[in-house]
Amino acid sequence: MFLWLDLPRRTVMRQVMIRTLRRRLGRRELWNGNIEPSLHRIFFDREHVVRWAWNTYRSTTERVQRLSVRRPELTIVRFRSHRDVDAWIAHQLIPLTR
Repeated sequence: MFLWLDLPRRTVMRQVMIRTLRRRLGRRELWNGNIEPSLHRIFFDREHVVRWAWNTYRSTTERVQRLSVRRPELTIVRFRSHRDVDAWIAHQLIPLTR
């Protein structure tokens, strides 16, 4: 089973921007002592996470479509919102009987 969180671009970008700003302004360590680069780097660094999120958004859909062709037996569950995820998880949970 392949779970695909396929949020609208505006949602993805809002989340990436908020996360990036929080990390940068809080100088939060990401890994191995690294911190989020200066915000102006968005305009110069092709690998900046904000630019990466924008540039790879469409290609993710194409990759999942290719996967569905290559692996037709694979169940792909596509979520278009966080609400969809919550509903799916709630449906998957099996109540404990005592």
